[in-house]
Amino acid sequence: MASYFRNIPNFEYVNRLPESHSSSEYIEVKNLFKRGKIRDDIFQNVTYFTKYSIEGDDRPDNVAFKIYEDSTLDWVILLSNNILNIQDEWPLTQESFENYLFNKYGDYQNINSTHHYESKEIKNSMGTVILPKGLNVTQYYSVSFFDVNLGTYTEIGGAGNLITTEVTNYDYEIDLQNKKRQIYLLKQDYLNIVITDMDRIMPYKKGSTQYVSETLVRGENIKLYT
Repeated sequence: MASYFRNIPNFEYVNRLPESHSSSEYIEVKNLFKRGKIRDDIFQNVTYFTKYSIEGDDRPDNVAFKIYEDSTLDWVILLSNNILNIQDEWPLTQESFENYLFNKYGDYQNINSTHHYESKEIKNSMGTVILPKGLNVTQYYSVSFFDVNLGTYTEIGGAGNLITTEVTNYDYEIDLQNKKRQIYLLKQDYLNIVITDMDRIMPYKKGSTQYVSETLVRGENIKLYT
């Protein structure tokens, strides 16, 4: 994220730390309220992106290096997927995932206990899907339907003929992690457009009493100046 943070302008606010002796002293910090984004005509058009599956313990900077040969463009990876909180929206490393499981479920027994049941795909004699796969159902769920081809009503499921599959807590958590692994990457042909846009939108514009320069504003309610 180094190149992204270099583009974020600064702001000054009154230093209220105990060692401060004057209200005219200011502290200069990065204005994290000023956040860039990929413009809508690109972000909302899937033709500008390709699908990608995050591998192993790869971080955004690893992915940026693989795709753009520049690890500092990790911010492009995050903006392309509107990821604000990498701790929650990026897949965990294997070690972090294991720690998360034990912190949440306590032990192996609970980790491998049933979380819920999902339906199996059921088709009639003509190949039409009667029950789609993956619905959250009860263990002994059953379904009945009229089979036009056979001219009979058919009921399947229940305790004697399970049409459900168990999903353990482990399975459930793995599935959540795998969904996070499916991301979109901005195609390299459009990379310079996004970088140029960031260079254009990040600097401050004149017209406010808080304005000092393109990279600095000063004021107490700085959140209003983004």
